[in-house]
Amino acid sequence: MDGSEVEIEEQGLGANPYGLLLKALTLIPSWHYFLAFLILSLVFLYNFLEFHFLQDLFSGFRGQPVRFTYNPCSVIYDAVVSECRVLRGRYCATPWLSSPHVQTVFLNFNGRPPVFSYRRQLFYTSDGGTIALDWLMKCDVSGGALHMNSSISRNETTPIMVVVPGLTSDSSSAYLKHLAFNTAKHGWNVVISNHRGLGGVSITSDCFYNAGWTEDVRVVINHLHKEYPQAPLFAVGTSIGANILVKYLGEDGENVPVAGAVAISSPWDLLIGDRFICRRLVQKLYDRALTIGLQGYAQLHQPLYSRLANWEGIEKSRSIRDFDCHATCLVGKFETVDTYYRRCSSASYVGNVSIPLLCISALDDPVCTREAIPWDECRANKNIVLATTKHGGHLGFFEGITASGLWWVRATVEFLDVLHSSPYMHVQKKMQNSGPHSALDSTIDQGPYVNITEDGMVAAMCNEQNKDDSIEEISELQNMHYEKDNKMVSDAKQDEHSTKAKDDSFPVIADTTKHATSVQDAKPLDVISPIRRCLDLLSRQNRCSIWLLAYIAIITSWPLVGSAVSIVFKKKLRYVLPAAFFRKHSVK
Repeated sequence: MDGSEVEIEEQGLGANPYGLLLKALTLIPSWHYFLAFLILSLVFLYNFLEFHFLQDLFSGFRGQPVRFTYNPCSVIYDAVVSECRVLRGRYCATPWLSSPHVQTVFLNFNGRPPVFSYRRQLFYTSDGGTIALDWLMKCDVSGGALHMNSSISRNETTPIMVVVPGLTSDSSSAYLKHLAFNTAKHGWNVVISNHRGLGGVSITSDCFYNAGWTEDVRVVINHLHKEYPQAPLFAVGTSIGANILVKYLGEDGENVPVAGAVAISSPWDLLIGDRFICRRLVQKLYDRALTIGLQGYAQLHQPLYSRLANWEGIEKSRSIRDFDCHATCLVGKFETVDTYYRRCSSASYVGNVSIPLLCISALDDPVCTREAIPWDECRANKNIVLATTKHGGHLGFFEGITASGLWWVRATVEFLDVLHSSPYMHVQKKMQNSGPHSALDSTIDQGPYVNITEDGMVAAMCNEQNKDDSIEEISELQNMHYEKDNKMVSDAKQDEHSTKAKDDSFPVIADTTKHATSVQDAKPLDVISPIRRCLDLLSRQNRCSIWLLAYIAIITSWPLVGSAVSIVFKKKLRYVLPAAFFRKHSVK
């Protein structure tokens, strides 16, 4: 090796290796870099959005089986769920929607809902609040045409499905239209009970709904049961509506006129859900989106929120927790946000559910985490069957190559249909008007039915405005004294109702105003009922028994009362016992 070769080799060894690497990288074509960036981006999005397309592809798009949690002695599972082909089968998500986030977003922005029109019925509660009930009859979708001149008689035996929507959702939401249309197609009547202030109806009282507000559901279901006593009632709750429904079923236990129920994508434990929704970046996006929806709801009713809540705090809210702190807690009179979440969570009421209940949840739900599901409580209750799928998102569960249907809708309709034809429907033994949750359980005034068209026009369908007689609380003793008078009034009302049913072209609402007035005039003044109702309400709000409250009152007031009692008795004993006895004890 000569001197020139040694010098070239030393120069090569002394050169900057990074410079040589950069020079080599410049020789690679630019489209190779673009391809690598695209691949890395796809890998990141695939994991960030939790896609499972490859998993479905390798399994031949056969889907995943539904997992069940139930009590080993549950006849609801053995006799009802086992007969449901949809539940016993597999759920396979739409291939191009194979992500819980994509399913959830697609449902809220598109959802491909069927096209139809509701019939609206307005109700006014005893506190002045307005509830909009949107009906879809079985005859409205039969033959692919609308028949708006149909009617529901008081002796109708067609099952009625009562639907409780989710947070800031109303009857126009895509998933509720899927549920209503498929149920009506199946031959049932559907009524969606919109929350206060939603569905285009203003808030007419100082009472707002929240995640644990069960009074509206209770009064609507009781009213429907009285109006159509021969029609079995089934209830379906979605998201926050599922939490409200399960809480209502747990609060009233056996005393519910509901034959069966289904809870879809329930949050179960609001405190755990609050911690979950701010854990990751993708969950924070949902938190922000739901907060914007709540702020839009508050904007519709700004005068009331400005008076009852902290409007400046509502406008600056950046999370659901912020909104609940500045609005929900102040309106609902909760001490703290955590107190509100604890008291309104349905997980603590699962053990008291006394009717057949099917709960459907997706384990990849990006809004309601699987960590909040009360697995053990569902397993301990013989009336509950918990069905969980590996995929589905929040209220998504799209299926088919065109994503034209929702799996949970088919599962719900089939479960309730099998339950309806089985001997395991819940039958309420006795209707009770008063109870531990009767703070607002009184009359609800009925407004006229209206027809809601696709272009937003509202047309009145009935000019009468009748009142429900649920305010009448007649004891058994009063019934014995006034049985004959009540029977005469009922017979007269029945004759009037039968004559009216022939002419009305819409669901018949019995005029019970005269009946309520006559009975109220006949019965004596009931003084005990208001006191009992106040004590029950006080006991419920303090989460403890009235006997515990009485015990605390006695303990705290005993020093004063005991001193007074001792003085009184001591004076009386002076006249009975000898004077020597008192002198002896006084000396001691």
